[in-house]
Amino acid sequence: MSQTVQLIIDNKTYELPVITGTEDEKAIDISKLRDLTGYVTLDIGYKNTGATKSAITFLDGEVGILKYRGYPIEQLAGQSSFLEVAYLLIYGALPSKDQIKDFQAKINHHTLIHEDMKKFFDGFPSNSHPMGQLTALISSLSAFYPESLNSVQSKEDVDLTIIKLLAKMTTIVSWIYKKSLGHPVIYPQNKYDYVTNYLHMTFGQRTEDVVIDPVVVDAMNVLLILHADHEQNCSTSTVRIVGSSEANLYSSVSAGISALWGPLHGGANQAVIEMLEKIKADGGDTDKWIAKAKDKNDPFRLMGFGHRVYKNFDPRAKIIKKACDDILEKLGIDDEVLEIAKRLEEVALKDPYFIERKLYPNVDFYSGIIYRALGFPTEMFTVLFALGRLPGWIAQWKEMKENKEPIGRPRQIYVGAVDQDYVDIEKR
Repeated sequence: MSQTVQLIIDNKTYELPVITGTEDEKAIDISKLRDLTGYVTLDIGYKNTGATKSAITFLDGEVGILKYRGYPIEQLAGQSSFLEVAYLLIYGALPSKDQIKDFQAKINHHTLIHEDMKKFFDGFPSNSHPMGQLTALISSLSAFYPESLNSVQSKEDVDLTIIKLLAKMTTIVSWIYKKSLGHPVIYPQNKYDYVTNYLHMTFGQRTEDVVIDPVVVDAMNVLLILHADHEQNCSTSTVRIVGSSEANLYSSVSAGISALWGPLHGGANQAVIEMLEKIKADGGDTDKWIAKAKDKNDPFRLMGFGHRVYKNFDPRAKIIKKACDDILEKLGIDDEVLEIAKRLEEVALKDPYFIERKLYPNVDFYSGIIYRALGFPTEMFTVLFALGRLPGWIAQWKEMKENKEPIGRPRQIYVGAVDQDYVDIEKR
């Protein structure tokens, strides 16, 4: 027998169905609430509202669980490659050897971007933010590939658009970095795998091949896997709601990039480094700043500690900590900012104040440290987040389309003026 809940309004009882997910999550289905009762719900920020049914990612913040298509993030980050995880998210199953080989080959075939796109970089101001460039460049792909604008596409057409976006994203992101340095861009080489090719275009030179350290490649794979999807967050929900209007994949992902840009979302790892720089500029006394963080009357907060969703621990943080330790040991970097980060981490993992409040270092804390160690400027951090999140956005857009979900249209409770009469401008 299906479970229901009763809603009583004005002494009238309404039966509402309960939906149970495969991980035993429960939701009250209010899809027909307005039709039945004339009422809507108010849930500012959608913290208690399920906007869709999805088979992509499961997240339980209370106990620290993250799974992609049922696979624990610990297994994927420890045993898989980013491209395998991208395939899993988008197509629903881990690829066979032949499937991943074909997937890689198709992506390699489309990594080049139209030469006219170079002109965009000439038009951007020299100090323009990389995320502003990225959202414009990704959206512009729909102009270079107008076939993506067709609201009715075959499976083959959709797959080709997905391949093109995955392929060209690495080239665009690397070119944004190169242009920020005033360096000539590096073209992709099909002999490399997805992540190595990206690193080659980012850190390579035109005159010679640069050997990318396997430790760096492994760390980058882990970083991208950990960011690949995270359920219905701000940017993912943006991609789905924009896509629900039958907007093409490029423009939908561009909207997601804009949402990710916000400091409350994808900008968190950049905020970590900015905080560490601030502590360094103040003399590097971490004890002083720890005390400020504990002082409830002080507005200072440690960035990169605790998480809005994970109430116990962030499972990604445990994984990325090892990658962070490996990178710092391998590169042997002498950087006061990274030393400050290590001291803060040590305190947060041992101090009862942080342990009791579950303010553990999170994925943003460690990813910011790794990106800095690799030599990326802080303004590139959110761009790298977008590179990792791309498969998740694609998978969510694809699922929304395949489920034939209706156009998103939230309701509101109007609290404005009532029944005002127009007054001529001469009499105001």
